[in-house]
Amino acid sequence: MAIVAGSSRGLGRAIAEGLAAEGARVVICSRTPDAVARAAAAINGLDACRASGGEAVPVVADVSRPDDIDRLVGPALDRWGRIDILVTNAGGPPSGPVASLTDAQWTLAVETLLLSVVRLSRAVIPTMQKQRWGRILHVASFTVKQPLSNLALSNAVRLAVVGLAKTQTVELAPYNILVNTLCPGPIATDRLNELTQQYAKREGTSFEDAKQRLWLSQIPLGRLGEPREFADLAVFLASDRASFLTGGTYQVDGGAVRGPF
Repeated sequence: MAIVAGSSRGLGRAIAEGLAAEGARVVICSRTPDAVARAAAAINGLDACRASGGEAVPVVADVSRPDDIDRLVGPALDRWGRIDILVTNAGGPPSGPVASLTDAQWTLAVETLLLSVVRLSRAVIPTMQKQRWGRILHVASFTVKQPLSNLALSNAVRLAVVGLAKTQTVELAPYNILVNTLCPGPIATDRLNELTQQYAKREGTSFEDAKQRLWLSQIPLGRLGEPREFADLAVFLASDRASFLTGGTYQVDGGAVRGPF
């Protein structure tokens, strides 16, 4: 049984589809009722999901709000009595350099990107400890290894998630709970399109030129990634096959990160 946050579209949706295709019962969530209902219906209609017996269950929840996290986790426990996999995920914060950002923007970024991870983890860890089995996957960004200009909020706050994951790795290993951080690079999502459009407007250039400058020129493979390519790693790390992998920070970026780690 899995919980995937921020999963009505993009990377969260791809992970939910991948887990359901492997036979998992997956609770998906979004702040928008129609969006999460459509996503669940689409996942449940997939041939792979039907064949495996997987299922997507929609829940309306905003992971930046503590009460919504309770509403997300509680029904899952009531229905299935266990939680095996948690995928923390949330939409990216506004772009902008450090000097332009307000205290309110920093506070919201911390609530959305960091405290949501803390609260979701805290909600599921006791159950995983009792089971003596669990997988916790935090979706961050390749910017934790190679910061990007004009993304100060994401660069800073997502790196805190890596520190949290490393701490959880040590604390939870005795219970056979494995914790890993997934770092998507330039992957074809709505978020990437939004950042590209903002850059194109700011620089007075076309969308395609902006995409080439911002992303394609930095990726050795010369193309954007697909959400399913990112999701495949998440599904593997959530499985028994990854039983000796914990504490990792894995980028899926087509080679964009130039550093050795």
